[in-house]
Amino acid sequence: MTVTPLGIPRRLLEFTLDGEPVRAPEGSTILDACRSAGKDIPTLCQGDTLTPKNACRVCVVEVAGARTLVPACSRTTEAGMEVLTDTERARHSRKVVLELLASSVDLSTTPGVAGWLKEYEAKPDRFGPDAARLNEEPRVDNDLYVRDYDKCILCYKCVDACGDQWQNTFAISVAGRGFDARIAVEHDAPLTDSACVYCGNCIEVCPTGALSFKSEFDMRAAGTWDESAQSETTTVCAYCGVGCNLTLHVQDNEIVKVTSPHDNPVTHGNLCIKGRFGYQHVQNRD
Repeated sequence: MTVTPLGIPRRLLEFTLDGEPVRAPEGSTILDACRSAGKDIPTLCQGDTLTPKNACRVCVVEVAGARTLVPACSRTTEAGMEVLTDTERARHSRKVVLELLASSVDLSTTPGVAGWLKEYEAKPDRFGPDAARLNEEPRVDNDLYVRDYDKCILCYKCVDACGDQWQNTFAISVAGRGFDARIAVEHDAPLTDSACVYCGNCIEVCPTGALSFKSEFDMRAAGTWDESAQSETTTVCAYCGVGCNLTLHVQDNEIVKVTSPHDNPVTHGNLCIKGRFGYQHVQNRD
C-alpha cells in the first residue's frame, strides 16, 4: 500500500516544457517536472534525500531568457518559464561533460552512464591515453566498506550525508585542489583512525560505486557479483525500537549488502552501523 504524506497543498505553476504546457507544484525543480512528464534527464550528483549541489552539470537544460544553461536538479520552476531539454546546446554540453568525466574517472559501475555515452555520442577516448587520471589502488583499510577514488566524481554527496544534512559526524570532506582533490578524512588518515562511525550513509548516496560494501567489492573482484540474480526484501531492523526499514540484497541465499528505502519516513535511506552492516549473524552457519 502506498501512503501519501499529508501536508500543506502547494500552488500549481504553469509553464512550457519542450513546447508543451505543463503544471508543477510551486517549489519543485525542473528535474522534478521533467521526470513527472516522463522525460529522461541524465544526472549523477542529484540525490533524492539531499540538497542539490550542482556538481556534475550533466542535467543542464535551456531556459528562455537565461544567458547560460541551468542545472535542472536545483533550478526551481517558475510560472510562464520556457524550458527546452533537448536542444543542440544542451546535448553538446552533456556530451562534453560525460567525455571529461569518463576520460578521467572509472564509470564502469555507474548506473546509466553507458547508455548516456551512446545517446550523446560521447567519445572519452578522444582525449588520448594521457588524460589525467588518479590511478589509485582502492583503499581497503577496514572490513566494512571500500573507498575507490578512481571512481569518484567529487559530487560531494557523501560529504553532505556525513555532515549537516544527515549524520552530523563530519568525518569526511574535500582535500586538495585541482586534480589532487579527493574525498578524505582528516589528514588523509586510514578510515580506522578517523571520526567515521561506519553508518554507511555515504555508500547509500554514492552514485558511481566509489564507495561500496566490502562484500560487493570482493565479489566484483572475483567476478561473482550479479545484480540480476539478486532479490530484495524489505524488513524492519531488529536491533532497537526505532523501526528503521532495511532492504536485504540476497544472492545465492546470502545477504550481500543492506540498503534502506529512501521514501521511508523513519530512515529516509539512512541507517546506523548495526542496521547497515550487522547482518553477518543471520547467515552464520556454525
